[in-house]
Amino acid sequence: MLYLWIKALHIVSVVCWFAGLFYLPRLFVYHAQSQDQISQERFITMERKLYRGIMNPAMIATYVFGAWMLYLSPGWLSQGWLHAKLTLVLVLTGYHHICGAQRKRFAAGNNTRSHVYYRWFNEVPVLLLLAIVILVVVKPF
Repeated sequence: MLYLWIKALHIVSVVCWFAGLFYLPRLFVYHAQSQDQISQERFITMERKLYRGIMNPAMIATYVFGAWMLYLSPGWLSQGWLHAKLTLVLVLTGYHHICGAQRKRFAAGNNTRSHVYYRWFNEVPVLLLLAIVILVVVKPF
């Protein structure tokens, strides 16, 4: 029963983390398009609160509950699909930190990229989510 509670909390954490990973780059799109100081300050505040208040805690919770599940089911570590999934989670973590660095560039007024770049950048977590879910559900290897 404990395992199921941990699994549920892991899934909730993943959903919250992905919500932030989908929304922050979308904020970057609008921020890159904004012209007035009031809008830019509003986006800086929204981006900071989303990243620090939701995304970071959700990422940490995802890791904690995922590690806890692995501790309770160490046999999974011998399965190839899990290695692929964990590799993609590391890539996702890198994307998360790239988002954080970009958030700081916006806050410092140093953004050099267009809204079109961020529209494409926003698609990366969609592809990672698709691959991770397929690996976990289908377990192809």
